[in-house]
Parts: sequence; C-alpha cells; structure tokens
Amino acid sequence: MFLSSDGYRESLRALRPRVFVDGERIDSVADAPVLAPGVNAVGLTYDFALDERYRPLMIADQHTSGTEVNRMLHINRTPQDLINKLEAVRLLCREGGCVQRYLNHDGFNALFQVTHLMDAENGTDIHARFLAYLHEVQEKDLTLGIAMTDGKGDRSLRPHQQSNADSYVHIKERRKDGIVIRGAKAIVTGAPYMHEFLVMPCRNMTEADADFAVCCAVPVDAEGITIVARPAGRPGNPAAKFSGQYGQSTGVVIFDDVFVPWDRVFLAGEWQYSHLLTRIYATHHRHSCIGARAGFGDLLIGAGVLMTEANGLSTETVPHLRDRMVELIKIVEGFYATGVAASVYGFQDPSGNFQPDGVFANVGKLLLATQIYDMQRLAHEVSGGLIVTLPGPDEDHNPETAGDLAAMLETRPDVPHEKRMAVARMMEDLTASDEAGWYSVISLHGGGSPEAMKREIYRYYPIEDRVELVKKLIDRGAAAVEGKSVSRDRQLARCCPVGCQVPETPQLNFDPDASPVALANPMKPAAE
Repeated sequence: MFLSSDGYRESLRALRPRVFVDGERIDSVADAPVLAPGVNAVGLTYDFALDERYRPLMIADQHTSGTEVNRMLHINRTPQDLINKLEAVRLLCREGGCVQRYLNHDGFNALFQVTHLMDAENGTDIHARFLAYLHEVQEKDLTLGIAMTDGKGDRSLRPHQQSNADSYVHIKERRKDGIVIRGAKAIVTGAPYMHEFLVMPCRNMTEADADFAVCCAVPVDAEGITIVARPAGRPGNPAAKFSGQYGQSTGVVIFDDVFVPWDRVFLAGEWQYSHLLTRIYATHHRHSCIGARAGFGDLLIGAGVLMTEANGLSTETVPHLRDRMVELIKIVEGFYATGVAASVYGFQDPSGNFQPDGVFANVGKLLLATQIYDMQRLAHEVSGGLIVTLPGPDEDHNPETAGDLAAMLETRPDVPHEKRMAVARMMEDLTASDEAGWYSVISLHGGGSPEAMKREIYRYYPIEDRVELVKKLIDRGAAAVEGKSVSRDRQLARCCPVGCQVPETPQLNFDPDASPVALANPMKPAAE
C-alpha cells in the first residue's frame, strides 16, 4: 500500500500522541498550523512515490517480501540501490529542504545488518522478529522517528554512572511479555507527526551499561510517551517564503515507564552490539545526509542566480558573481560526488545488505558539515545586503509606504519590484533566518559531530596499505620506524561488518539496450 500525502495526514488523525509545542497542547498534529511545514515536507515522500516520473527512484522491490515499497523504507542490495536512494533524497530535499523520512531507511538498514549478525553469533531469532516489523511498516507505509540521541547528562560519565539514570533511555523492568523503558531522547526529528518511534542506542555501551543498550519500536501514542517540541519551520510568518511551507519540528521524547512487547524489541541488554549498531546507522545516515544537503544546495544555487538577476545583474556577464556561483557549485557537487563514490565502492555484508563505503560516506558528511557555512556565505556574497535589511512584508501593503518602496527600490523596468522582494525574502529564509541557523546546526551535528566523522574516516581508511607502499619504495623491507609500527584491529566488526580486506575495483553492469532511468540529475530538468 502506498499512501498519498493526504492519506498520511489522515493516518495521523487516527493517532492521539501527547504533544506540546511552545507550551500548548496539540490536539491534532495533522491539523496544527505550527506543525504544517513538517507534515508538508514528510508528505512529499508519499506524493513523489506516486509520481510516475520518479518511480525508478522512489519505489523499490523488497527482496524479503517480494513487494514494492517506498525507497525510504527499503533495504539496500546493490550499488544501484544506494545511488537511487542518494538521488531520491536529493530530489526530495531540493523541494522540501529536509524531508526526515530517509532516517527510516538508515535505521532499518543498520538493524537489518546487526540483527542478522546477532542471530549468526547467538542462535537467536531476532532477525526474523525485525523482518516481521519491517514488513508491517512497509505494508502500512508508515513514517518512523529515529529516537537515538539521549539527554546524556554529564558527558564525562558513562550511562550507568549518571546521577539521573533517566538522562539515557534504559530498561527499567523485564517482564515475560516485554520490557518497560524509561528516560528521554533529546533530539527526534519530526517527533510530533511520526507514526512510531524507533528507539536506538546512541553510543558504545559496556557490560555495566547493559540496561541502556536498548533498541525497540514504540507507537507515538503509546501510554507514557510525552513529546515536547518546537514548531516546524516558520509557519504563519509572511516573510518565510520557504520555511512557511516546508520545515521540520524537533522534539524531546519522554518515555515514562513505557511498555514494549517482545515482538518489537530488537536489543535488550546485548551491549556488545550497541557500538556496531550505532556506527552502521551513522554510515548509512551520513550517506543520506549527503543527498539531503545537496538538495538544499540546489535551492541556494537557484536562489543565488535569481537574486543576482533581481539586482539587475547577470552571472553570465559579471565575472566575480559567476566565480562565486562556480564556487558554490563546486562545494555542492564536490561532497555529492563522495556520496556517489560511497555507493559505487560500498560492500555487501553477510546479511546481504549493501553498505556505503565508510571513508567516502564520512568524508562527504564532514565536507558538508563544515562547508554549509561557506555555502551560505557565497549565497550572501551574490545577493547583497538587501536580504536582511528589506522592510517586512507588511510594508508591501501599507498605502503610505508601498508605492515609494516599489519605485525607489526598483532595479530596472523588466524586473518587477515584487519579484525582487520575493527572491530577497526567499534568500533570507534559506541563509539568514532562524530556519537557516537550524539547517546549519543539523548539517554540522546531524548524524554525529565532525569529530565523529574524523574518527570513522581514520578507522575505515587502509592506512597499513599506504605504509607498506612506502616501505617498499624506500626498500627497507618490513622494518618499522624506530621499532614501532602501525597497529590496527582488523577483526570482524571492529572497523566494518566484514573486517578489513583489500578493496576491489567495482564492476558496473551496464546494459546498452536497457531503457534509461530518469534520475534526479541536477544538471537536467525533470520531464514535464
């Protein structure tokens, strides 16, 4: 079953979550104006799946059930799956900025891999339990909130050392029919308008932290759950040309002794797998983030050209403006290229899942995390100061000022004043508003901080091969410098789910007689 955005909204009306936004209780998240931009953005993932132009990107065959599912809920099997997911995320986010639902994909792919490994090592049936849940979500076309980041309390202490155990979600009670969890997840994107939450550990756990090593699925309106959230985007603000229509709420989700039956529990004290689950999820998610922020970059590129034209200039004829746009394009396509490389150079793990290459995925996420500020700066340079000094939209309808503003701020006769104002406010919304700051911070810290990416790059990178190469070139045999050598753990699951191995050149199968697939190529407009 594939829902439309209207069907998604109707499904939300059937739920009764306990939600507070800006101190007010929300009766219906589907109809609350303060959440409308978030519901609109997630709705794109539904409507695009029903659009025949985007079917190759948005629909995929689920190999475990033989059914067609939304790409945002699919388990990767091939490099093409990864590329299609990357393209689909970019396509969606160039329209909606952040559409949230690709987090579902990332969580499901990580759980598919780790539950398979748990069964192989322990003789359990947790993978089958997960597959049953996966198929249920796919059949109902649900959207899940990834409840991963805990409150964390004193970050110098481990979970079991916290003075307040509730700063991390943990298992309070184990029963014959399930578990009872308690605690808070501090950053859950789209929390108010999800169908369910997928609770996941946010860090490596030790044996003493076993009660905090929990992964389970919980309905958004389960008894004991309270969501305290911020508005989605900037609804109701007439200057919010973009975020008045699309945005995301983020919420703190409080679990106050919430019961979870065993058929929805995937990790319950198996602390040995918490780090692997977290890291594999991070790799999938950072790969998705590359597509998401490339889509946002497409918005900045388009707005930059329009703002230049609204100022009476042209990037075609003004060299320094063209150079700024080329720099912006270089940044966006540069980190996007690492996402493509991560897809092509990925690997299949024992579960059959195809995981993005860890080096390229983390390099791409690190680039976008730090260069989001350069992207905004370049957009500012081509736009001019009007984007933050323009009088508010109410003056557009003020009979005492509107006429003079239109006449005095006109650039040239063929550029209507209204167009210049609209483009300026769009650029402000994307780069210099509260919403722009939100995009900056989620780009920097979403999916882990830059330091986390740096650790993973070093972990995945084949440094030993480079060392051996230089040793051979200087003809010193196996002698190490000053008796020391690089020592790294090559064991299974320490650096990746298959252990360290010599990378192979990817073999790309291409059928010249096959019908072309219409990808979301930013260089080519979509067919009408």
